[in-house]
Amino acid sequence: MTRTITVGLDGSPASLAAADWAAHEAQLRDLPLRLVTAWEWQAPAFAPATGLGVPVPPSDLQRASAQHLLAQARSRVGETRPGLRIDTDAIPGLPVPALLKAAEEAELLVLGSRGLSKAAGYLLGSVSHAVLASCERPVVLVRAAEHGEDEAPAETSAREVSAVSGHRDVVLGLDLHKPNDAVIDFAFDAASRRAVRLRIIHGWTLPPYYYGGALMPDLNDGMVKQVRSELSDVLRPWQDRYPTVEVHAQATIGGAGRHLVDASYDAALVVVGRQNRRAVVGTHIGPVTQALLHHAVAPVAVISHD
Repeated sequence: MTRTITVGLDGSPASLAAADWAAHEAQLRDLPLRLVTAWEWQAPAFAPATGLGVPVPPSDLQRASAQHLLAQARSRVGETRPGLRIDTDAIPGLPVPALLKAAEEAELLVLGSRGLSKAAGYLLGSVSHAVLASCERPVVLVRAAEHGEDEAPAETSAREVSAVSGHRDVVLGLDLHKPNDAVIDFAFDAASRRAVRLRIIHGWTLPPYYYGGALMPDLNDGMVKQVRSELSDVLRPWQDRYPTVEVHAQATIGGAGRHLVDASYDAALVVVGRQNRRAVVGTHIGPVTQALLHHAVAPVAVISHD
């Protein structure tokens, strides 16, 4: 069975931006695009407890609304990509399990991400967050345009996000202590398909060898050389596999999260890994990925691995 580039829709500007990005990715990979939405309505957790309950639309109305959303998205994407095969699927059920099921048949799953709430700083898009935390397939999160993503017309924001790819770098956040082949390969492949440079960022921590508040110069030079040597060793097989990809690798002092967020302002895509492990409470995503989910401007690809 042919895998697809699958995008989850909910009608928000961010999800329509995700559809536009996914359509471009489908063309790059010569794969069909699959637009999906879950049509079972669920009352929001923050609904007021009035004792009267929250009215739930009839199931036939929910289904019709979902099909209308898919038809609009298909028409909109098809206008600019007439040769692209586009399939649609209104899936009965709640969004998170429906999207996780759809992802099993996908090359990658693309979702809209709303970043930070302007009012309170809380992460919006709980569905995207929950799917990302459990999905075993690669997930790409796409934000709508920065200028009022919840207010801007969907057509404008989606096209602006799609245009971000251009000739901008693909950025990879690399953990030298636990380099993962799937994560590195995804980043090199993305840069190769786009014919752009791959920028690799590795964050490392200084040891506590300070004298008078300054790091000992000889030790500093030695550590920098060691980190650069390790970085070259890890990347050498991938540069041999992707000889056309120009690589710019940098080792930065401190956590990689802030540097990756900064790089996202001028990137086509930021790629990071997510280790499949359970946290004490819920599912672990990791501080670097969390920082990108909150603040990154470019689309973020999260590659799960063992």
